[in-house]
Amino acid sequence: MAEILVLGAGMVGVSTALALQARGHAVSLVDRSAPGRETSFGNAGIIQAEAAEPYGLPRDLGTLWSMVSGRSNDVTWSLRGVTQMAPALWSYFRQSAPRRHAEISRTYAQLTARATQDHAPLVEAAGAGNLIARQGMVQLYRDRAAFDADAAEAERLRRDYGVRHRALSGEDYRREDPALLRDPAGIIHWTDSWSCSAPGCLVHSYAKLFASRGGRLLEGDAASLRHSAHGWTVNTVAQAVEAEHAIVALGPWSPTLLRRFGYRIPMIYKRGYHGHFETPRPPLRPIVDMDNGVVAGQMRAGLRIATGAALVTRKAPADLRQLDRGRAALSDMLEIGARVDEPQWSGTRPCLPDMLPLVGAAPRHQRLWFHFGHGHQGFTLGPTTGALLAAAIDGEETALSRALAPAHRL
Repeated sequence: MAEILVLGAGMVGVSTALALQARGHAVSLVDRSAPGRETSFGNAGIIQAEAAEPYGLPRDLGTLWSMVSGRSNDVTWSLRGVTQMAPALWSYFRQSAPRRHAEISRTYAQLTARATQDHAPLVEAAGAGNLIARQGMVQLYRDRAAFDADAAEAERLRRDYGVRHRALSGEDYRREDPALLRDPAGIIHWTDSWSCSAPGCLVHSYAKLFASRGGRLLEGDAASLRHSAHGWTVNTVAQAVEAEHAIVALGPWSPTLLRRFGYRIPMIYKRGYHGHFETPRPPLRPIVDMDNGVVAGQMRAGLRIATGAALVTRKAPADLRQLDRGRAALSDMLEIGARVDEPQWSGTRPCLPDMLPLVGAAPRHQRLWFHFGHGHQGFTLGPTTGALLAAAIDGEETALSRALAPAHRL
């Protein structure tokens, strides 16, 4: 048994703490706020078993121009944000080349294939089944040509990775989901994905499970991490806490902390927003509006509309263009009422240029471990990569864990 500090209580950190605890380790989970209150709180709430291939940076000139010119609602940007991230974005562009992206996807698909089965025992043990729907998610198309192209691509994903789906006409799917106001050109229903009606509450439920099993939940400052006589120490509100191992699972804040230890980790910071809206007829399943770059799904707080990526600086003021455009565009398909009065949420997806999370030992520091960079899929993959990291700490190595390890990637 080892004593281990886990820094960061989002889905990735909490799942890591549970995986280590299940192996008999004494774990302290440290965060400046309550579990699941940062990026894990505001995502679209989908455990994306269908996401066998990570989101690459588009390379065709038409799509890139639509982003640069501001016509696309998938991505917005600022000159300062793009300038600051330019080296990471260039690397991301290169890694998104077809051959390299295919190599990355062969690793990535092994993670998403396990996502729901790794969440399942935690959902059950945490008594959180009421938060989970197992009816999949849909991609909605207004353009027939785009639907036909993506339906062919979905069939390729089925052949290559076993990802299951249905491709339906808009007329057929509207009979299935009466929330739709008119027939889309078509939909792709990914049947194996799950959705969650309160992502932050699911993380909190996992954290309560961790505490009920004897884990320590501590409020503290991850930036205070330092070497100590027996390993690593971090300051908490009550006292300094020492452990043999320390795991950095701070999502987008991880590179800032690790810079003090000499690591320069390139990251693309993709900001997203959400808003909740009243609706008399929520959709049967979460809907990805493929024409307008937003996701709509029913949450406890109302119909949540979540946006794509904003490439801006970390301190840039809120810009709700994507949310406002998405809400207006979706109104032709869903009956969307007044916005729920609540503080405006935004969060940052921590994306690495090679699109894989960093999971494993720090290259130059003993008993320091990295677990971040999940991009769009931290909520999906937290339990899976948490189990891989826990195994690595216990000395177990697989081809998959080697592919995610920092040693050959930094």
